Amino acid sequence: MIKLKNVVISGKEVLPIIEGGKGINGTDGRSSGHFAKEGCVGTISLVSADFYDENGKPVMERSVRIKRQERHEDLIAGAIKGGIAQAQIAHEIAGNNGRIHVNELWELADSEKVISGVLEGAKGLIHGVTCGAGLPYKLGEIASSHGVYYYPIVSSARAFQILWKRSYANYSEFLGGVVYEDPWLAGGHNGLSNAENPEEPQNPYNRIKELRATLNKLGLQEKPIIIAGGVWCLSEWEDYLDNPEIGAVAFQFGTRPMITKESPISQAWQNVMRHTKPGDVILQRFSPTGFYSSAIKNKFLSRLMERKDGEIAYSLEANEEFDTPLALSNVKTVYIKAADFAKADNQMKAGYTVIQETPDSTVVFLTPAEWAEMKDDRAKCLGCLSQCQFSAWSGAKGTTGKMCDPRTYCIHKTLFDIGHNGNTDANLLFAGHQVYRFAQDPMYANGHIPTTHELIEAIKEGR
Repeated sequence: MIKLKNVVISGKEVLPIIEGGKGINGTDGRSSGHFAKEGCVGTISLVSADFYDENGKPVMERSVRIKRQERHEDLIAGAIKGGIAQAQIAHEIAGNNGRIHVNELWELADSEKVISGVLEGAKGLIHGVTCGAGLPYKLGEIASSHGVYYYPIVSSARAFQILWKRSYANYSEFLGGVVYEDPWLAGGHNGLSNAENPEEPQNPYNRIKELRATLNKLGLQEKPIIIAGGVWCLSEWEDYLDNPEIGAVAFQFGTRPMITKESPISQAWQNVMRHTKPGDVILQRFSPTGFYSSAIKNKFLSRLMERKDGEIAYSLEANEEFDTPLALSNVKTVYIKAADFAKADNQMKAGYTVIQETPDSTVVFLTPAEWAEMKDDRAKCLGCLSQCQFSAWSGAKGTTGKMCDPRTYCIHKTLFDIGHNGNTDANLLFAGHQVYRFAQDPMYANGHIPTTHELIEAIKEGR
């Protein structure tokens, strides 16, 4: 049995065990309510959370309106409605136990409006807001105005210092803690900076120690650090408990709760995770957000990797280096290096006959079917991100003014689909790098799916 001490989270003593908020339908009112019921912290994802029709079925179509700005408005209205619905479900399950948090991605378009709308509509049901994927500098102001605690997600002490100086110093009363999400181990989007090598992971202990030293200097000694990314069983983290270099600490479990009886994850998705092996999770940069992200290698991700490997640099004008013409269409020809001609020719002979430019003066090769799907996805864009490299949408201006990038994909489409029983080979499967442990953990042997209660008991015992 691990000697766990309760920690004050969002104004109440709870077990230092937190459910990580995960994407579209990765955590919902049911999963988070059961976490809170066990005296822990449950986390509802506000990323297009489900709301229901009069028959209690999830509303699958978010918008059918013609203009992208109108579809975006419908998306935001639906996200607010869904967040409120899930908060009500969580509250009913949890009763007065534990804490209920919500998680939002800052780089979503109108994330401030979604957070404010949900907190207003679910007043008294939500105790804390966790937010990352960018620098959520307005999070303190928004949460404080609703009397709710806030928890920024950072991957370094430097990132928190920026947030503190820019905003949080003015809203320290409701700063509930800081989430340290390890950028090499966490699933989904990762906070790697341009100065950090994705192939050279750093020791999380030293980074967390530095974060604690920063918090102490700012007079935030009592604020807990919530460790996220790579957390599976607490027996592996005992050095962080009762450690003055780390201070008050809690642990966020992202991957492990994905296979429980209360998890909204589909059976097909769970089956993929059960058979994942070490090295099957890839840290890559195909997301239209521009961030690194971690996902299970499947046909969808493999095709993105193949497309990237087939990329070729070009010049608009012929010169000594770029001297070989390549026809993009009947009206446009570019020039590639002679050494790259065979690479281009082999792809076209394999059926990748649609050649598309990227914003980096390169071209990639697609099949006609891939290009048709890409055009359709862009035409149906909901404006889900503050800025999207795939569709060139901008929440601030309507468009980024840049070329659409064919090396990426519609993130809302694939995450919404996989979150609603979609094909596990045709969609992105975000996952943490510990997902292979499902196949090794005795709790999941012989197809056993534990309840949230069983999982929490195992975590408390260090199993």
